[in-house]
Amino acid sequence: MTDRQTPEELAQEVKRLVSQLQAQGRNDLLLRAIGVPLLEELRIEAAKGKLSRLVITKDYRFILADYNKEVELQPVHKAVYLLFLAHPEGIEFKRLADYREELIRYYMATAKMLDKEKIIEGIDHLVNPLDNAINEKCSRIKKVFLDLMDEYTASYYYISGHTQKRFAGSSRIWYERLKIITLPRNLVSRLELFEETGVVFGEKTEV
Repeated sequence: MTDRQTPEELAQEVKRLVSQLQAQGRNDLLLRAIGVPLLEELRIEAAKGKLSRLVITKDYRFILADYNKEVELQPVHKAVYLLFLAHPEGIEFKRLADYREELIRYYMATAKMLDKEKIIEGIDHLVNPLDNAINEKCSRIKKVFLDLMDEYTASYYYISGHTQKRFAGSSRIWYERLKIITLPRNLVSRLELFEETGVVFGEKTEV
């Protein structure tokens, strides 16, 4: 291997070396060379090829169109999910209060039969940084997706953590502990959905 090789050439070289180790029955050395953290990342990357479109219908059903499965969530969980879908850049839990009105709109849309005061009360619990409600809701969302697919595929759909380094001047560094949904937004489709909120997550489509 040389510094002048292109990424494609390096990949071919790695493939050749992997084949040699496998031919010698030394998968143990291969795993040691790759390392478990990288292996996990590769499994997640491999899962990208079998992701399903997420279709959100006008009555707020969440459908995994290519799996022919529905994601069964309560209205409050759908409201939380819709918020994070609308913000692919990520949101810090401690700043959820900045999204209070948006969350209220989503919750009112997904829970039309619920009293508005109850909706506001529930959202106030979610955006309170001293309350564990948002963690509980995200844990429930994660479990629902894990019940529908393998853990590597599910990791694209549920709300997960992402740390982003920020710089202020030359000496100060701080971190944003963002929560995000990593599902590519071109896989999120709507069926005449967000007239009420004005938010569009993906392309209008038919299933």
